Amino acid sequence: MRVSYTLSSLAALASASLRGGFQYRANAISAVISGFLYQLTGFVSVWIIVSRFNGIGGWTLAEITFLYGMRLCSHGVFYACFSQLFDLDRILITGEYDRFLVRPLPPLLQIFTRKLRVNCFGDMIGGLALLSVASTGVDVDWSPQAVFFLVLAVLGGALVEGSVQITLASLSFRFLNLMAVRTTVNEVFNQYGNYPQSIFPRPLSMLLTFVLPVAFVAFLPASAILDRTDELRVSPVLAYIAPLIGLCLFLIALRIWTAQSRHYQSAGT
Repeated sequence: MRVSYTLSSLAALASASLRGGFQYRANAISAVISGFLYQLTGFVSVWIIVSRFNGIGGWTLAEITFLYGMRLCSHGVFYACFSQLFDLDRILITGEYDRFLVRPLPPLLQIFTRKLRVNCFGDMIGGLALLSVASTGVDVDWSPQAVFFLVLAVLGGALVEGSVQITLASLSFRFLNLMAVRTTVNEVFNQYGNYPQSIFPRPLSMLLTFVLPVAFVAFLPASAILDRTDELRVSPVLAYIAPLIGLCLFLIALRIWTAQSRHYQSAGT
């Protein structure tokens, strides 16, 4: 009964957030287009580099496009679900978090559905467009199993980004202002997640795999789909279980959030 109430309430809040995001349609459409153009600009830079050198790290333009599209789709899902974490510092400092504590829903779920940032749809549209174009140029047997793994990989990548941001956001209960750190980490995912990790020096590659799990967002699962796991510097098993890693990291992040949220002090105390 409790679970059913929580899910129905979450659905209602998410629906309200979606309607609110598109209340002013002209603004919403311009935000979606802006998000799409911003990501397109980033891809053009990658395209110029890859075209100039006829590939990068042994990856063709089609494969890099596929990797970029996967990362962008995951980022769009992440941004749709977790972008309100970037406002947590202000929520805590102004005391808005107090309102979440007196409602019959977990505060973190209320933060997730607080307000939709519609430019996330620009990321998703751009990612799907790149995946569609790239899928015709890569050597992949698009069986139902491959498509299913791709969907799981995109969702798992979103959970990886979400878990990192939840963990960093939870530290705001102690330090209050960590916006600069969370923004920097977000940019690391956006910049380094678009390329094969094999082009980076080994220490940096290991850092982007086991310390800040950028590789699990798109590179490792893309390597599995494109049958390039033999080139990995880590066990190929990690490429195939990348979606599961995302779920595990997310569950760990939730436990960290629960532990750190106990240190919250109301702005009124």
